[in-house]
Amino acid sequence: MDVDMNGGRDRIAPMFKDRHVLITGGTGFLGKALIEKLLRCCPEIGQIYLLVRAKKGKSPRQRLEDVFANPLFETVKGMRGLDTLISQCTVIGGDVTEPELAITPEDRKLITENISIIYHCAATIRFDETLKKAVMLNTRGTKYMIDLAKQCKKLDMFGYVSTSYCHLNEKLLLEKPYPPPADPHKVIKAVEWLEEGVVDGMTKKILGDCPNTYAYTKALAEALVVESMDEIPAVIFRPSIVIPTWREPIPGWTDNINGPVGLLIGAGKGVIRSMYCNSDGYGDYLPVDFAVSAMCVCTWNYVANQDHKRNIYHLVSSAEIKVSWEGIIERGKWIVSNKIPLNGVLWYPGGSMKRTRWEHNLSAFFFHWIPAFVIDCLLYCFGYKPILWRIHQRIAKGFEVFEYYANNQWDFDNATVLYLRTIINEEEKVKFKIDAGGVEIQEYFENCIRAARWYILKETDDTIPAARRHMRVMWWVDKICKTLIYGGLLYYIGKALYSMLFASVF
Repeated sequence: MDVDMNGGRDRIAPMFKDRHVLITGGTGFLGKALIEKLLRCCPEIGQIYLLVRAKKGKSPRQRLEDVFANPLFETVKGMRGLDTLISQCTVIGGDVTEPELAITPEDRKLITENISIIYHCAATIRFDETLKKAVMLNTRGTKYMIDLAKQCKKLDMFGYVSTSYCHLNEKLLLEKPYPPPADPHKVIKAVEWLEEGVVDGMTKKILGDCPNTYAYTKALAEALVVESMDEIPAVIFRPSIVIPTWREPIPGWTDNINGPVGLLIGAGKGVIRSMYCNSDGYGDYLPVDFAVSAMCVCTWNYVANQDHKRNIYHLVSSAEIKVSWEGIIERGKWIVSNKIPLNGVLWYPGGSMKRTRWEHNLSAFFFHWIPAFVIDCLLYCFGYKPILWRIHQRIAKGFEVFEYYANNQWDFDNATVLYLRTIINEEEKVKFKIDAGGVEIQEYFENCIRAARWYILKETDDTIPAARRHMRVMWWVDKICKTLIYGGLLYYIGKALYSMLFASVF
């Protein structure tokens, strides 16, 4: 297909001009980044409608205010002003887990008469979520959103944000539909009818070979979207493991410790010292600014170019950049030890990945559980609340999920996105970056740790000198303890050998 390059001028942002967009999951990690991208790079976009539920005593409007208070929006607020941004966003109170999305008839009419693009990002990303809750949000919630989309009179595109890790029986994933693990309609009906405790008791049998409820329910939801493609203009985005920003608008920004960031912080604090993992294996990671840029480019191609044949997009990176699990940890330990130390490290960063479970379990016993027990006892004796044992329980639970992905390998074909790179011009390549050119892995991880220090751990730069001094102290403590332990072992081994030798002689 021939595409006019428009003399090198941006065509993507103008496509959004005066188009009204509905976003679910706007208070989440990816959702925030998508809202910020549209407001900053597509200022002439029509109204952005955000489906938001009340949570923890906060109204949908208050939650939107919390979103704009995030450091992610500082750049665009400086460019356009907070009042302008808020006026461009309309909050719709609702809940994708509830029938009819729990929206009022007036709000439904507002949506169906105005919306032309929908991004359905809302999902529970907890791998250990109960099956009933995961089905209600990830699968039934998608069905409800599809039902709403079918009523939209001006709909140009319904974009469903899936995951590249939801058809795990395939080792090479192509940009095509795959059969679901079960009939999504039957699963929804069964889960609606059964009590949560009953569903919990059947979960393992229902999941079968699927490792967790997240992958299972996202695969079911995909099937619903594919089923609807004859009735509505729908596309599926399959991002891989979405991680902190590469550069826009803040290098390394994140608002959570999921994925590699949690590993970096845990290793940097000296808490994680052993993992059962194929150290040479790799995951597929995608900085969140790349993910939302790709979503914008894909939308432009689908809506403006009317390229409806390309309707499943793999938003992935491992075909170009492969970073092993060991590479992540070793880089993180080096950065924290030598450049950007974290405050209050419990031990000097160290440890290693284990290729067998028994090695990991043994190491975890000596280097995770025993220190946790001792330190918590000391904290209790000094009048503080014990915390480390609970932290290691959470880490161990996280490892149960992580181990499946770390010890298996998947690759992803992304021919459609590679095609998109050939039809965007130079200005668009900069404004909506969807290639790995210029990405420096070491610099990226430094930015991730620095941003995690600021935004997650709330550790300001003025504490770095003290953190460096503490790190040097912990280096000596680590060396002295290892010397004493290994020296003691050698002493007792030597003593035992001497006794055996002496007994054999006499």
